Amino acid sequence: MQKNSEHIYRSLFEDDYLVRTLNSSITSQADIALTELVANAWDAGATKVSVFIPDEYGDLLVIEDNGNGLTAEEFQERWMTLGYNKLLRQGKQVLFPDNKKRSPRIAYGRNGIGRHSLLCFNDEYHVITSKNGKELSLTVSTKVQGQAISVTNQNISPSSKHGTRLEVQVDRNLPNVDKIREIISSRFLHDPEFIIEVNKKQLSLDQLDGLLDTTELKTSDGYSITANFIDSKKSSRKSIYQGIAFWESGRLIGIPSWGLGTIFYLDGRTALAKRYTIVIQSNELAELVKEDWSGFKNTKETENLYQTVSEYVNIMFEQTAKANLEETKAIVKQELAAKLKDASPLAQYEVDEIIENISINSPTATKETISIAVEAVLNLESSKNGQELLMKLSQLTEEDITGLNTILNKWSVKDALTVLSEIDRRLSIIEAIRKLSKEKDTDELHVLHPLVTESRWLFGPEYDTPEYTSNRQLQTVMRSLFKMDVQNEVGIKTNRRPDLVVLADSTSLSMTGVEEFGDNELATITKVLIVELKRGGFEITSKERNQATDYVDSLIALGINTAKITAFVVGDKVAKGLQRQYRAGSKDEGSIFLTDFDQLVDTAEKRMFGLRNKLAAMYDDIPGMTLYQQSKLKLF
Repeated sequence: MQKNSEHIYRSLFEDDYLVRTLNSSITSQADIALTELVANAWDAGATKVSVFIPDEYGDLLVIEDNGNGLTAEEFQERWMTLGYNKLLRQGKQVLFPDNKKRSPRIAYGRNGIGRHSLLCFNDEYHVITSKNGKELSLTVSTKVQGQAISVTNQNISPSSKHGTRLEVQVDRNLPNVDKIREIISSRFLHDPEFIIEVNKKQLSLDQLDGLLDTTELKTSDGYSITANFIDSKKSSRKSIYQGIAFWESGRLIGIPSWGLGTIFYLDGRTALAKRYTIVIQSNELAELVKEDWSGFKNTKETENLYQTVSEYVNIMFEQTAKANLEETKAIVKQELAAKLKDASPLAQYEVDEIIENISINSPTATKETISIAVEAVLNLESSKNGQELLMKLSQLTEEDITGLNTILNKWSVKDALTVLSEIDRRLSIIEAIRKLSKEKDTDELHVLHPLVTESRWLFGPEYDTPEYTSNRQLQTVMRSLFKMDVQNEVGIKTNRRPDLVVLADSTSLSMTGVEEFGDNELATITKVLIVELKRGGFEITSKERNQATDYVDSLIALGINTAKITAFVVGDKVAKGLQRQYRAGSKDEGSIFLTDFDQLVDTAEKRMFGLRNKLAAMYDDIPGMTLYQQSKLKLF
């Protein structure tokens, strides 16, 4: 190691080096930046932190606390050291001003990036910090050429206070006061020795009201956690978050959801998910938490933590299902009262058994799901003696009996039905489209168009995934694109199909996408599928091709610039001389396909291994509307 102070080269930095190297969410999202600064006040031993958010750009945003403050030497060591290791230098325990005795407090900070959160609002900010009888006032800037961060102004004066005040002129990312109050109040648990104010209004922090159960647990790795099961109906306030929430030392980790790793317990839209919340508290999980508090690190210890919580979740939902069993029975029986009226006493008894078994063994099952299962059993009751099945078996040929035996040796009846039902559904859709697209009296707008736009697999196996879904961002884009052209009274229930719009020329257009999480843990749209169906007898020309190109360009212009965009324009025929495939976007982000109904169903049949030709007798004599009705039962 070179011992003298001479050096040959020194490090150089671009003006925006620090902003680019910090966690992007801290320097671009106001709520995350302010959460970090409140957490810093907690780490500084403050009992109160006040945030003032201005109404307009150009005014000062201020964060002030009554914590320890910093001396000039501490500021140089802690604030100006890039990547300062707080745990190593200061330990986990928070020290309080004047060494006052308070409840033990564990520090949140570890990597030293939270203090730079003011860079979310400007490239320069002011620090006024007091400790040991002195007030240190500085201007911190990233604008000095060749420096990652530097102090451009400093003043030291006497002071009898302790604490830190941060000021920044808001040039970007102006926060919304109400939103910040709501978010910060949901990211810190109530502590009587830590008060948070936003624009002079004290926040009401989560206090875990509505507790139904509290259980102390230990993971297989020895981490101690406290699991709380909460009923929001009994709570004095509603959190903006739902699901399983993890709190480390009173601070929220990531965004709560009804998923643990790759396991999802509930659809967040269900009544069960909206009513109950599970809060996991600990003071021992800090080493498993990502540095920006956006979630847990992907480790074996995290997997074991999820396993422990998973077992608790299952127990709580099972107990809840048992407690609500009589209520569930009453609701299901009321819905099926007409069918139960004529059912035998044995059937009525079996209905109770079915409801109990489903409710207890699958506690997250919705009442709608239970009702469907009970109704299916009631429908089977009339043919329970098996006469219809025996009649069919008596008519089988020797070859059919051998084939049936072979199938049952390899498959369960349930598995065989699952596969055959899906094949039948898809072949029915193909045949329905083929027939209905040729029938002049078909109500295309309300029958053919929804059938095709709902069946994304027709356009390729890569779209045959539940990940494709309508999302709010795409819905907003569609409203922007089609402000004046949407038909308001065409009879399509767009509240059920938010991804479907109907244009004035009886054209329907659907837009769906896939969201994925990037390195910054923010969801971005990575794939978009556009399906535009023209009215009957329509010939696709260069005009329609150009319109599809405009859709791609508009999506990119409206912010959907991270996605691969594929657009299909489907009509009765394609004009001569037009290619069937085009590229769109300045960087070929989009693909445009022109196709007719015949080509669409021919391609779909090939994807189904030509089974339509082998099973022609099953579909030839069935009208198109009948096939449509059969497929509709599973589509919508």
